[in-house]
Amino acid sequence: MTREPTDTAIDGGIDDETLTPEEMSLDELREEIRTIDQEIVELIAQRTYVADTIAAVKDEQGLPTTDEKQEQQVMERAGDNAEQFDVDANLVKAIFRLLIELNKVEQRESR
Repeated sequence: MTREPTDTAIDGGIDDETLTPEEMSLDELREEIRTIDQEIVELIAQRTYVADTIAAVKDEQGLPTTDEKQEQQVMERAGDNAEQFDVDANLVKAIFRLLIELNKVEQRESR
């Protein structure tokens, strides 16, 4: 399988059967995308669960929903991670901005 940029980040190692995209059929490449999409959704679900837990802690401690300093740190990390993997930083930051905004809406609704 291809997955060169993320193999070490997700499962700790590179598959011994690494194929270049040129060696894979269209169906194999599409299956690779399906697998990656599933992993992305799983990670979003994990992130949402942790964000919900943070919301509960904020509520218990009487803290506001929005923490601009923390949001800025998340955005900076997103940009740094994008650069590390040679991905468009603006795209990655837009995705993280959306994730943050959705979490804030959920936090407000649960209060």
